[in-house]
Amino acid sequence: MTPVLRYALAAAARGWHVFPLTIGGKVPPQRFDRWEERATTDPEVIRRWWSRPFNIGIACGPSRLVVLDLDKPKEGASPPPPFDLPGVTDGADAMALVCERAGQPFPTWETFQVSTRRGGIHLYYTAPIDGPQLRNTEGDKGNGLGWLIDTRAAGGYVVGPGSYVDLPDGTGPYEVVYPAAPAPLPPWLSKRLSAPAPQTTAPRRLELPHDRRGAFLRAAISGELARLAAAPDGERNRTLYLAATALGQLVAGGALDEQEVTDLLGQGGVDVGLTASETRLTIASGLKNGARRPRALAA
Repeated sequence: MTPVLRYALAAAARGWHVFPLTIGGKVPPQRFDRWEERATTDPEVIRRWWSRPFNIGIACGPSRLVVLDLDKPKEGASPPPPFDLPGVTDGADAMALVCERAGQPFPTWETFQVSTRRGGIHLYYTAPIDGPQLRNTEGDKGNGLGWLIDTRAAGGYVVGPGSYVDLPDGTGPYEVVYPAAPAPLPPWLSKRLSAPAPQTTAPRRLELPHDRRGAFLRAAISGELARLAAAPDGERNRTLYLAATALGQLVAGGALDEQEVTDLLGQGGVDVGLTASETRLTIASGLKNGARRPRALAA
């Protein structure tokens, strides 16, 4: 029995549904385009599939798993706001910051863990039974928990332990570093990862005076919201941060109400595809930065 077959059978014995990935790669072979449907725990099927040295994919949805992927940055990459703080160097640091700002402990390390080819870590958790079905998120695209924090759940898969990936952006094995049973996903994380409910009421409007001062403030708010709406994918989080910083100066100077600005920017962030959790963090960080340079307006 080959080592990779042993790993595939061990994953299936835990109730995890597995399927082949290309040799040395991270994607299913062409004939496994319906990988989530075909993923299996059947030992006989697994022995037949892994008669060749395929890598291992674990389908998270059928396996009832949510996997946190805490990655390492690529060469030359640096954290964007609000993660551009001393000591934040990778996905694990960013996750610690998310927890700190949420007033929550770091999700337990007492769970199944796999080291990845580039030095990151996969933390496996059992998916919640109740509530909405969790889907994949990508932190670098602004729809997840934060910088270098991805999650894989229903509709997604992870490269399983026993695999060896040889690609231009990184080469190395996926290895079990802690073989405990997966812990339940903490409820607060489940809530953060749930898609925000669609808005059913009109967005809140600021009550501003109908004078030159009010006209300036309306123009400032409209301009920031317009820039956010026009921001390309990959720049939306930073654009939101800059908007919160600019309006935060006016909040600190007494010209705008902090909660009203937070509500308006929060809706703007969700409208362009950012998650509610990432939006809250970014706005809070931007307002705090803007408060360092208060901007007062003449009456």
